[in-house]
Amino acid sequence: MRRTWIWLQLLLGWLPVCVLYAAMILAAHPPTGVHAAAFAAVTAIVPAALLGLLVRRVTQRVPWPIPFQAWFALLHLGAAAIYSITWYASAIVVNIALRHLAGAPHELSAAPVIPFLVVGVWLYVMIAGISYAIDATERAARSEAAAARAQLGALRSQLHPHFLFNTLHTVVQLIPRDPARAAEAAEQVAALLRTAVGEMRDEVTLEEEWNFVSRYLDLERMRFGDRLRVVTDIQPSVQSLLVPSFALQTLVENAVRHGAQPRIEPTTLHVDAAMERGRLVLRVRDDGAGATADALRGERASGERVRDAGTGLARLRERIAVMYGAVATLDVTPGTSGGVSAMLALPPRYASDADA
Repeated sequence: MRRTWIWLQLLLGWLPVCVLYAAMILAAHPPTGVHAAAFAAVTAIVPAALLGLLVRRVTQRVPWPIPFQAWFALLHLGAAAIYSITWYASAIVVNIALRHLAGAPHELSAAPVIPFLVVGVWLYVMIAGISYAIDATERAARSEAAAARAQLGALRSQLHPHFLFNTLHTVVQLIPRDPARAAEAAEQVAALLRTAVGEMRDEVTLEEEWNFVSRYLDLERMRFGDRLRVVTDIQPSVQSLLVPSFALQTLVENAVRHGAQPRIEPTTLHVDAAMERGRLVLRVRDDGAGATADALRGERASGERVRDAGTGLARLRERIAVMYGAVATLDVTPGTSGGVSAMLALPPRYASDADA
């Protein structure tokens, strides 16, 4: 399949050149018919395209030097001359061979050598230039992908201390009130941390993410008791879709920390997941203490950064920007009836898409 696609690209790339060559023949020799001009163009451009494969090999063997070197220009100048002469001879041979196969009369007439060679040099420069441009684009893409992987790894690793601090805080608060439950909570924290530290994937299925979040919420309910209520509406059809690892965890953890923790009254946490307008939408809403828009961005009204405020959300925003670009969004706003509403919208992706 890949080889077929390469040849199709080659055909589509040379087709306009063939049409232009035929038009040039018609313009220079008006008496020449369209069929004759097309035949001459095909017999000339097909050898040029095949020889272009060798030019591509040359550009792969001789990468563009940085800084530019004189020997590089001389090498390609000689290669362009060889390409032009070889193309000139090949075009004549192909023309005669095709006429012979078709049973048409043919003569070894002298073709206009100088214009032919000039066009040959132009074709060589075009092929070599495009080849070097492709190589530069591929190098830039590989460099960008490597940088993105490194950035994602760094952002993912920064989530672990943040998560560790919050979960250990839960255990610490339980110790003076209920040592037995604190011991049980410590075991759950250990299990959660094993998963968190061992998870090296950038994306997991929503089902896997929710299983992790559910265990986290079980731990928090030990601390809050009846003060924390959780209502879920996760459609079964979206559970196999991919989400950034710890994405839903970050939203839920933010809601618990800033919504339920400051309150004495019960706080209800709503977790929803569904397809909306072609995107996977995760919503986490609470009716807790709420926050100002500045606090949700992790800033004071004056623009001063708040220590540890919104760290998880900031990291999540950076991650989805690297992973999905502008097609993914994270909106965190004050709720209409108190609390905070967070909505993460992602392009629908399956595990097979990630492996492709």
